[in-house]
Amino acid sequence: GPSPSFVYALVNLVAVLIIACPCALGLATPTAIMVGTGAGANHGILIRGGESLENAHGINTIILDKTGTITKGEPELTDVVALQAEKEMATTKEHTYAGGMSASFGTNGHANGHRVDNSQTELLRLAASAERASEHPLGAAIVAGALSGGLSLAEPTDFQSITGQGIMATVDGHRVLVGNERLLTSHRMDTSGLEKDADRLSGEGKTPMYVAIDGQAAGLLAVADTLKESSPDAIAILEAMGIEVWMITGDNKRTAEAIARQAGINPSHVMAEVLPEQKAAKVKALQEEGKVVAMVGDGINDAPALALANVGFAIGTGTDVAIESAALTLVKGDLHGIVKARNLSDVVM
Repeated sequence: GPSPSFVYALVNLVAVLIIACPCALGLATPTAIMVGTGAGANHGILIRGGESLENAHGINTIILDKTGTITKGEPELTDVVALQAEKEMATTKEHTYAGGMSASFGTNGHANGHRVDNSQTELLRLAASAERASEHPLGAAIVAGALSGGLSLAEPTDFQSITGQGIMATVDGHRVLVGNERLLTSHRMDTSGLEKDADRLSGEGKTPMYVAIDGQAAGLLAVADTLKESSPDAIAILEAMGIEVWMITGDNKRTAEAIARQAGINPSHVMAEVLPEQKAAKVKALQEEGKVVAMVGDGINDAPALALANVGFAIGTGTDVAIESAALTLVKGDLHGIVKARNLSDVVM
């Protein structure tokens, strides 16, 4: 048999391993997380604790908010459509709406090769004046488009914001509503005369904003938000990694699907016309299907969904509330940061 000295040495060797291995693991785990967190920071990914980094390893589904996440979040006014109206507007001049006449605006807010008649000018002036008190990026785009077109705006009174629908205000004695179709129909207004133009604009990937003046549908303002250059490539990489990519937005279905096609997202994975308070419920619904869900957003109304997701990614160019609610923050707002975070998590694990 083996000599006593060999047995003694072997027992000591095993004893050292038994005692030392847990210590080595105990040191290696936080070291790996610390190095991973530092590497993430170097690549523009701020990670809130080791658990966030570990959770990113398991995600198989990602929900991307549209505005400010897939897109630049800097919408621009593109079209003004004024509806035929029998009622004349009590302004300094008498205006009659030119039925269905549309002006197409460029990035500077000036009309591109289309005559802008008085009805369109007045429609835009009243809508932009009402939106002056709004904090919504679509409202800001309408105001910027009107100002760059040289319009002089009035100061709105009785301003009211209706979450998920739009705004209403009084401008120069007129009651003005600006928002989605739901805003007008909830006030029992007939929007049928605008359906054709709204469908056309939505099919072009623009967001049609309905305008009502003194209780009647008056026209449409179209606003477009362009994709971030990096979005389609990052989405393609995520899909290639076996991650299911979804898009969530308050936009109507046609606009949302047009943007999804541009971004390379399957139209069947589009959650459209989602009210802000419904976003967290959409995350939960996918989780209940057994999916491990990451949510990516930048706005105040994304915060509950970011907190509920298995991993929440905030866009660093977004609101403080979103950043505070998320486990990881993409400083540059580039969706490639999700790919990097997933790869980093795999390496750390």
